[in-house]
Amino acid sequence: MTGREPDGLAELLPQWHRLRDAEAGEPLRALLAVIAEQADRIRDGVEQSYEDLFVETAAPWVLPYLGDLVGHTPLPGYERVRAKGLKDGRGEGGGDGDGSRARLAEALAPRRDVAATVANRRRKGTLALLEELAGSVAGWPARAVEFSRLVSATQPVRLYGAGTAAVNVRRLERGRLVDVREGAALDLAGGPFGAVARSVDVRRAGSERTQGGLSPAGAGLFVWRLKPHSVTRAPAYCIDRARSLYTFSILGNDTPLVTRPVPEPSTTHIATIDNVPAYIRRRQLADRLADHYGPGKSFTIWRDGQDEPVPMADLVVADLSDWRYRPRRGQVAVDPALGRIAFGSRSAPRQGVWVTYHHAFADDTGGGEYPRDRETPVAAKVYRVGPGQTYQRIMDAYGDWRGDRRSVRCGRDGIIEITHSGAYQEQLDFDLDPGDRLEVRAAEGTRPVIRLLDWYSNRPDALNIRATQEASGDAPRIVLDGLLIAGRGLNVTGPVGAVVLRHCTLVPGWSLEPECDPHSPEEPSLVLERTTACVAVERSILGTIEVIGDEVGHDPLEIHLRDSILDATGHDRAALSAPDCRHAHAVLHAHRTTVIGEVHTHAVEIAENSIFTGRLRVARRGTGCMRFSYVPPGSRTPRRHRCQPDPAGRDNDRLVRPLFTSERYGTPAYGQLADGCHDGIRRGAEDASEMGAFHDLYQPQRLDSLRARLAEYSPAGTDAGIFLVT
Repeated sequence: MTGREPDGLAELLPQWHRLRDAEAGEPLRALLAVIAEQADRIRDGVEQSYEDLFVETAAPWVLPYLGDLVGHTPLPGYERVRAKGLKDGRGEGGGDGDGSRARLAEALAPRRDVAATVANRRRKGTLALLEELAGSVAGWPARAVEFSRLVSATQPVRLYGAGTAAVNVRRLERGRLVDVREGAALDLAGGPFGAVARSVDVRRAGSERTQGGLSPAGAGLFVWRLKPHSVTRAPAYCIDRARSLYTFSILGNDTPLVTRPVPEPSTTHIATIDNVPAYIRRRQLADRLADHYGPGKSFTIWRDGQDEPVPMADLVVADLSDWRYRPRRGQVAVDPALGRIAFGSRSAPRQGVWVTYHHAFADDTGGGEYPRDRETPVAAKVYRVGPGQTYQRIMDAYGDWRGDRRSVRCGRDGIIEITHSGAYQEQLDFDLDPGDRLEVRAAEGTRPVIRLLDWYSNRPDALNIRATQEASGDAPRIVLDGLLIAGRGLNVTGPVGAVVLRHCTLVPGWSLEPECDPHSPEEPSLVLERTTACVAVERSILGTIEVIGDEVGHDPLEIHLRDSILDATGHDRAALSAPDCRHAHAVLHAHRTTVIGEVHTHAVEIAENSIFTGRLRVARRGTGCMRFSYVPPGSRTPRRHRCQPDPAGRDNDRLVRPLFTSERYGTPAYGQLADGCHDGIRRGAEDASEMGAFHDLYQPQRLDSLRARLAEYSPAGTDAGIFLVT
């Protein structure tokens, strides 16, 4: 018997018994199969019992017991996750449909935490360990600071030695008074990298109200929650062609540049400004231009299609606010705080400007170069678009796929893959036949931009998706993956089966002003006009959805939003509705979604762990439900379960409302809940995480875990606290 084979025992029987058993209907074979299954279970249990002796291979339920042997304290919230998983019969994090509990268990990271317990105890009290804990427990880069070195104190001036050998000893590494001639030091004052001394602050560093900590016993752990996202060899946006003014962002908005973090050389190294995704300051860039500029670094600039970037000797760091600074001839002025570029007179680029840079954002949402999970059908034919590829235009690749499809030279699955982070300025019209399966996607590590311009004066120039005829059987399906669409919206008409937007950005308000204000705040990003399409939006950012349909002859459309931001650019504007703010003939499904604006729809089938900043009004209240979500007072909704504001506390309705660090798309902290937001929102989701699009970051749990470990591993008697830089 080889094991793991249901007929292994039956094969060991003599041939005579197997023949007799076959004549009787094989009851003996069935009995031996049951015995073999139980034998396999016993064998697996014996093997697992050996693996349970090691933290790397132990079963999840064994980890708390192994941790107890070394005095490990489980992180806050882990016991509840484990108990919930065992109650549901799914173990740690499994079987919850979309893997939400698995991601929570991964965020709490008990296995990694147990494995490092003994080693961390040996390094208890060191600043390098506190920074390492921020990365291993919370997943955030950090810098630990001893506030005692920044507290102003009178330094003794002593002469050691005698005669000519006398030495004046001073502690130059301690905080000192301000030197107004050192602009770089003043620029960093008050932050984690500042060295300017301050008077004692009696407020505790760990205070939940107003943090202080600047005392001889204080210590601070400064963490960066926003992630650095790269944009590689993308075209810059020309603001003024006559004066040669550009922005790094192709949307024309100001984008502060951040450092491309460099890995720390050792576990005992204290993080510097190069090891964290910090905003690049003007003085910092002027003093250390070689550390930030060039291929493989924080940003690079090319001009006129040249292979070599603009020489470092030609760059000058300047304040380009209001574009008042004018560089000299041959110079290129760069403002990292605003993400702006200005070329000197008579040196304007004639064939364009390309840039590589890094910007900050909270999560991998919307169009970006971050890794994306995807599946490619085996029979799909791929048409690649980009420099060095067969096609240079998207519509050329689409035309060939359409011809191959109709002449039966390929199957129904077609993929148009864009291979670089360039900009495509062409009118896109996708006409789909019954059974078509078209996917337009960005290649791994790219973020292509589709700019829809004013091609025609007598009609809108949206990206059009149309079904050519009524499908008798299989309706067509289209997927957009990893794209950033600006200038116009998306228009879907006809009997389309499904429209999937995955990791896409349909810029709210079509395009942006320099201060990130929407250019056309009233215009929709997605128009569903007399169509039967089922719309699925996953990890995307988009503006208003407008539904125009036949409410008599067709059923309501299904609209699924998951881990996304639906932004109407204002709380009093319609985020989902029919024209003139009438009820959209659609049924909404919202999972972990932030909706900025009002929703007027036929029904809400499910809304969970979501935020609606504007009033929600449904025509049918008897269908669907809302769970663990925020909806403003005065909304007309289906039945609610554990939603905010809590009806039992109506006197506090004014306080229980979502507060965002920024509500403008294009800013680094867009959609991020503010630190002062009420706990009913920040911890109001089903698993005590935050509501909204960034639910799966599990920032409340990460913060609690980091506080617990900071209290455990800080030096004795230290007043330690966590300071959120971003």
